[in-house]
Amino acid sequence: MTQQKTFFWICGLIVFIALLYLLRDVLLPFVAGMAVAYFLDPVCDWLEKKGCSRTIATTIVTAFFFIILILIVALAAPFIVGRIAELIEKVPGYVDNIATKFNFIVSLVQPYFEGQDLSAVAKKSAEYSGSILKGLVSGVSGIVGGLGAVANIISLLVITPIVAFYFLRDWDLITDKIDSWLPRAQIETIREQVLAVDKTLNGFVRGQSLVCLILGSFYAFGLLMVGLDFGVLLGFATGIISFIPYFGMLIGFGIGLGLAIAQFDSMTAISLVMVVFAIGQILEGYVLTPRLVGGQVGLHPVWIIFSLLAGGVLFGFLGIMLAVPVAAVIGVLIRFSITQYLKSPLYDHPNDGAS
Repeated sequence: MTQQKTFFWICGLIVFIALLYLLRDVLLPFVAGMAVAYFLDPVCDWLEKKGCSRTIATTIVTAFFFIILILIVALAAPFIVGRIAELIEKVPGYVDNIATKFNFIVSLVQPYFEGQDLSAVAKKSAEYSGSILKGLVSGVSGIVGGLGAVANIISLLVITPIVAFYFLRDWDLITDKIDSWLPRAQIETIREQVLAVDKTLNGFVRGQSLVCLILGSFYAFGLLMVGLDFGVLLGFATGIISFIPYFGMLIGFGIGLGLAIAQFDSMTAISLVMVVFAIGQILEGYVLTPRLVGGQVGLHPVWIIFSLLAGGVLFGFLGIMLAVPVAAVIGVLIRFSITQYLKSPLYDHPNDGAS
């Protein structure tokens, strides 16, 4: 019987993964709608306690959420597109500035390298720096332009609110139905693990969202005060991608430093840009993440980075959306398996008093 159950669950998992992979191009709005419903369900529960029916509570919460989201996008999109277009126009000038500064640095150190011509080094360094800057700008503009043309974005705008509404309205019915399908012998154990996954997701996603928002505001304000071109856009973008531990900050720091070198002639201004990112990293590592996310969520930064990269490679943007939930589930199951192993005869417990 145990072998049959194991075979059944393994086959079910394989079929689920296969369907997920085959349908990955159409699942995005449905996964997004489910995610919205999951995070808005506590608000609907609160309104129900205040006397609203589930349908009315769902209508109010869903409408309010998507109206706010649409307003944010409508206000931010023109600014973002305009700044990206301006950045593209300025890239050739930035590349020339970087080349000039590399040549100037070479002229300063050339006397210390008698008999050696460093001009080729300066030329190659400037070429590589310019290529990197052009590549980053082309990548960002390509992503923005590409996403606007992809049918998935249209489906997100049209289908996601509908899916979110129905999932949110029937959330309790869906969870009760799934609960009724669970094997009765292991139902308490499964419920405990589901609650652990729920706690992990809530702790990480809600906490990390606040961390990203605060960091984005800090970086945008700091770079604006320094006077860096496109500092507000870069600051908020760095904050948003900071949900990828360390990686997000390093990307923002690299782009910011490149822009600072291209724009400023003063080493003080360039140093101030570096200071802004250094303070932001300290703020994230020692204040925001410990207080808002905490270590109890059990998601190690390396595990998060791996899951995001693996999800993106296998399933694209859908995989990125599913990466953290899947990482949370796997992490909870691994911790549960280790706990069960330590309690089992497979683990050799030494007898008390044994030498």
